[in-house]
Amino acid sequence: MSAADDPSASSPTRLPSHVAIIMDGNGRWARRRLMPRFVGHKAGVEAVRNIVVACRERGIGALTLFAFSSENWQRPEEEVGLLMDLFSAALEREVGELQHNNVRVCFIGDRSAFGPGLTARIERAERATAANDGLLLSIAANYGGRWDITQAVKALCGQVQRGELGVADIDERRLAGALELANLPEPDLFIRTGGEQRISNFLLWQLAYTELYFTATLWPDFDRQAFDQALGWYAQRERRFGRTSEQLRQLNSA
Repeated sequence: MSAADDPSASSPTRLPSHVAIIMDGNGRWARRRLMPRFVGHKAGVEAVRNIVVACRERGIGALTLFAFSSENWQRPEEEVGLLMDLFSAALEREVGELQHNNVRVCFIGDRSAFGPGLTARIERAERATAANDGLLLSIAANYGGRWDITQAVKALCGQVQRGELGVADIDERRLAGALELANLPEPDLFIRTGGEQRISNFLLWQLAYTELYFTATLWPDFDRQAFDQALGWYAQRERRFGRTSEQLRQLNSA
């Protein structure tokens, strides 16, 4: 589904409890301004800050951001190195603000590829904000949906091998419980900026019934007004989860 054209739906009455975002378009944003791609990534950090604040103000409980995919290692080595430096610096700079605003931050993905300095900063940020009970900000870094499902299957197989679990006991609930974000409800709203209309190996299991919103707006330009437009579009969606519209009306009137 493409983005709604009507920007008037800016005060939605029904909000998602969990929003997941692919932040696409940093490089193109910089290129259009005849700047290096890295400048776009720095501008993207500011957009993250704005959307975190917007989620807090609107009472959205969880925000999951796709910061760096397991496929992004294929980018030019210099760009990957600059991205890791930016990631590390942003962690160091933003954790105090997150703590001040009662935001809890956690990271999902395979950390084994990160250097010890970055890994230590990730762990410090998680510890520093662990007691916060406001917005839960999950950052997917070196994450892939196929990796997520694979590591969950391996964990369940290990339980079977140790005699802690029988094969017949493995069902959707147990598999979901072994995935990253198992502590959260599945995303209600998925947003991808930058014009592409695919989910790019992001939360493959968790997005099964999520409303998918795509916009041509490049991530550094995705401001609060653009976010409110996405929320307004979501508020108009009828979420049936396999039921009919008539069944939903009956449930809502009960």
